[in-house]
Amino acid sequence: MIDVVTGGPAVQLPTASGSFTARAWTDTVTGIEHLSVSSPCRTESAPLVRLHSECLTGDVFGSYRCDCGEQLQQALELIAVQGGTVLYLCGQEGRGIGLANKIRAYALQEGGADTVEANEQLGLPVDERDYAVAAAILREMGLLSIRLLSNNPAKSTGLRDQGIEILGLVSSEVPFREQNLRYLQTKRNRMDHRLALRADGGPHRS
Repeated sequence: MIDVVTGGPAVQLPTASGSFTARAWTDTVTGIEHLSVSSPCRTESAPLVRLHSECLTGDVFGSYRCDCGEQLQQALELIAVQGGTVLYLCGQEGRGIGLANKIRAYALQEGGADTVEANEQLGLPVDERDYAVAAAILREMGLLSIRLLSNNPAKSTGLRDQGIEILGLVSSEVPFREQNLRYLQTKRNRMDHRLALRADGGPHRS
């Protein structure tokens, strides 16, 4: 297991979703920095945890090509009410292929490829993310048994392999848009994400 992480001071982070405690974490092997954003647990259940992979286009610019920004906002709102932690994982842009390669993959998608095919055409892994450092941070925070806010069973498996007990997988599905429907269908059909997209299109935000 990778245990080499160092944590900085805890500071208050007031946001539109609520007030949180933020702490920066450094992977001393790679130098990559991550951020935990937490709120005290307000239920008797295990703490709710969201592992959120960095997505500049979705999180910062509000891109409709993915559901990342809306998932992040949903996670903050849930954790503000229930308590728990959002662990924002940097260095995982485009499921680990990096920003430039993600934009190259977007270009291939505009030519007809789905997200899996685009990565394959670039000679890149479909998903290169690793959750060992995330697990190391959770251990340092004392979060050894959690409820995981995710639609992706691979995250649950990755954490379990690193010794984190997953007591439940809580859906993080958000309403789809016309612009990201194929993306979400690919995640469901080819990457085994737990998404309840309806054949008739289902609800979406305008």
